[in-house]
Amino acid sequence: MTSSTRPGLVFGIYPGSAVGDAGPAGPPDRPDRISQALDQLQGRGGRPFIVRAYDVYADPGDPSHTAARQAPAGYERYLGNGRTLDLVAQYHSRSGDVDGYCAFIEALIERHGQHLATLQVGEEPNITGNALLDGAYPRVTEALIAGVRAAQDKARRSGHPGLKVGCNSSPLMGPAVTFFTDLTRAGGEQFIADLDYIGLDFFPDVFRPIQAGRLGAVVLGLLEAHRRDSLAPAGLGHLPLIITEHGWPTGPGRSPQRQAEVLRVVIDVIARGAAALNITGYTHHTLRDARSAGSGIFSQFGLMTDGYAPKPAFHLYRYLISELGADSRRRS
Repeated sequence: MTSSTRPGLVFGIYPGSAVGDAGPAGPPDRPDRISQALDQLQGRGGRPFIVRAYDVYADPGDPSHTAARQAPAGYERYLGNGRTLDLVAQYHSRSGDVDGYCAFIEALIERHGQHLATLQVGEEPNITGNALLDGAYPRVTEALIAGVRAAQDKARRSGHPGLKVGCNSSPLMGPAVTFFTDLTRAGGEQFIADLDYIGLDFFPDVFRPIQAGRLGAVVLGLLEAHRRDSLAPAGLGHLPLIITEHGWPTGPGRSPQRQAEVLRVVIDVIARGAAALNITGYTHHTLRDARSAGSGIFSQFGLMTDGYAPKPAFHLYRYLISELGADSRRRS
């Protein structure tokens, strides 16, 4: 397929820094440098480009959620001129306040509807043992089903018919492969009809090393299995798949050159398989390191250092966006 006929992927990035348990805090975000980096990655004003952000719903007064619940802070400032918002509405209610979560989602749409391209209800709700992720909280299944319904109703009432509503997971293996089947069984046909896409957070070769030369085959196999074994049996096989988080950290034993190699292999597999696997977008996680001096696995996920110096993968990602991205004026 030539570049003039290929529809192209919608690319994006999480423009903040913190990821997982990155340890001691690094330098604060610099909005001016973030905007400059987003301009560079987007390449041409008006080209479709996604800014991913997170907003957390927690019970009022919850002492474990006293810090800022928005990541990155002030994400609205990075939108416009072709850049739209992929907003994650996280559910961290220790009391299981599903009604409050639905009201929170409606407020997000009210506030950001003009720039909101996709709204992801929940974040990796299949993970139950990590308080940073939504599966650790009571009534999460009910919250997902009710939240998706509330989002669709609010989008319709507010005049945002183009807003796409979805949910996501990390890779589902072993007993976890039934996560979506269990979810759609609980939500029924209405829930299936309400979903516009499914997201996938995946980090191949990060937590489980992959043999050299096998990365491309493993990535393709994972994507095929996710659609065949997790989505199709749940009645979701028809939905577009968006890679909502992917990255590979630098650090001790993990070179910047290898980070660029991993990025190239993964995006190449996604681009080549996009039509067959109905993959429509890819979002990188993250723009810059949480702490470039840190040695932990979560410290250096960025395409840039914590001082906003580009790593080789930054320049590569910019090139891949220009070559493979959705663009109304593609070259032949």
